[in-house]
Amino acid sequence: MASDFGIFIGWGQVKAGREQQALEVFAEAQQFNERLKQRGDVESYETVLLELHGGDLIGFTLMRGTAEKLNRLRYEDEEFTRLIATASLYVDNMGVVGASIGDRIMRQFGIFQEAVRSLQPTASAKN
Repeated sequence: MASDFGIFIGWGQVKAGREQQALEVFAEAQQFNERLKQRGDVESYETVLLELHGGDLIGFTLMRGTAEKLNRLRYEDEEFTRLIATASLYVDNMGVVGASIGDRIMRQFGIFQEAVRSLQPTASAKN
């Protein structure tokens, strides 16, 4: 069953002079991600490297799983925290963001639509 929750881990350019360390922590992170998948802590993950485009985002990993497991990973797993902290020493713009995916996207749009409606003046306010 596909999950509705994700963690987006994005990064930018490698810091000058730290290329070898960046490669090493990237390999370590990929091994960690695979262990998470094998243990069932994440449903799946996908790592993407973007072509050069002049922007700040060079690549990202999207992890999918349950809210409970991903929140535990993000906020309680010391190895995850250490990897993110270490990676931030070697690449610019390291970031971790919660993500809505799958059916949850439509629920999020529904919440946004309600917020938009709340900004529209009521009939009594027009008079």
